[in-house]
Amino acid sequence: MYREKETCITGIGQSAIYRKPTVYPFTLALDACEAAIADAGLTPADIDGVACHPLGSSMVGEGNASASPTDIQKSLDLKLTYYGSGENAAQFSPVLNAIAAITAGYCKHVLVWRAMGERWIPMYSHGFKAAVLPRSVSWKVWLEPFWAPSASNWVGIHASAHMHKYGITREQMSAIPIVQRRNAARNPKAIYREPLTLDQYMDARMVSTPFCLYDCDVPCDGTTAVVISRADLAKDMRQKPVFFEAVGGGAQGNIGDWVSRPDFPDMMMHDAAKMMWSRTDLKPKDVDTAHLYDGFTYLTMFWLEALGFCKEGESGAFIEGGHRISPDGELPLNTNGGQLSEGRMHAFGHLHEAVLQLRGQAGDRQIKDAKVSVSGVGGGGLGGAVLLRAD
Repeated sequence: MYREKETCITGIGQSAIYRKPTVYPFTLALDACEAAIADAGLTPADIDGVACHPLGSSMVGEGNASASPTDIQKSLDLKLTYYGSGENAAQFSPVLNAIAAITAGYCKHVLVWRAMGERWIPMYSHGFKAAVLPRSVSWKVWLEPFWAPSASNWVGIHASAHMHKYGITREQMSAIPIVQRRNAARNPKAIYREPLTLDQYMDARMVSTPFCLYDCDVPCDGTTAVVISRADLAKDMRQKPVFFEAVGGGAQGNIGDWVSRPDFPDMMMHDAAKMMWSRTDLKPKDVDTAHLYDGFTYLTMFWLEALGFCKEGESGAFIEGGHRISPDGELPLNTNGGQLSEGRMHAFGHLHEAVLQLRGQAGDRQIKDAKVSVSGVGGGGLGGAVLLRAD
């Protein structure tokens, strides 16, 4: 038996989400971590492991990693037998590492978080300088002469190639941000909740072909945390456990490389999805809700294909009009609004929403009888997927 089935999520916590710098990001991280521990019915004394992505630097409470294990451990006075991070499964790397640590017997309850403070100290205006000085020695050297160091350029290359090959249109692609904005209207934490129309989408400022402004996720300040526990302990805890049915990580090509796969424009997500499905008897038809990475709209479309919800090249037709991916459709997608509307919680917002759906605690956006959920995160040279089930 694959060992992830011996673990479950027993607690979740999420801070307030801010578009404008309002509360110091490390404070938001503490809010989320304390909430997750309390949600599980535990105390900090029960937590014997921590994991996050990336590890971050101690005494730095803002930026892209605003809560290091050192600072969380000291602030909550945790007595740890394990801590870790990782890269293989993108933002879900600490989740897979926590599962591995628990099943290896290193610990019983692991606190896992993703802490974002990108609005407190805006970094994007310095992106080009950071990318070229000192000069990169990676695949990015091919993009730097064209002033194209942004992820919107990398993903845009993949999207344009895929759209050209299969005839997918921007009108089809628009279904994802439009539907997710409708979903966000039911999420009081979401940054953008007002309706988005097709005309607004098509008229929006272009960022990097084929992406307009509404295809790009929304940087924010906020933290999401979960407690992952040994499954045999869950029966005595506060919340209904959500079990890991299968997990997958992708690092079968050049790790971290976006452009050199022989099957370009496929990405590591295709490897992660293949691994995940190989570890379960469940199939795509068994999934009740999908929570898929939407750093850029087309990453979500790639995930739909990689996970087998549609065939290669058919994601445009699959989402066209938005009916199939709406809450009353056959595959409700990113029911919290995703990173395009809720805010860039960097994958953990998706995990948080999946757990709420499987617990039946999603409020006005609850999907009836949700029993199985999938979440896939990352793009390019990193990818991670988890299949979750209610008891």
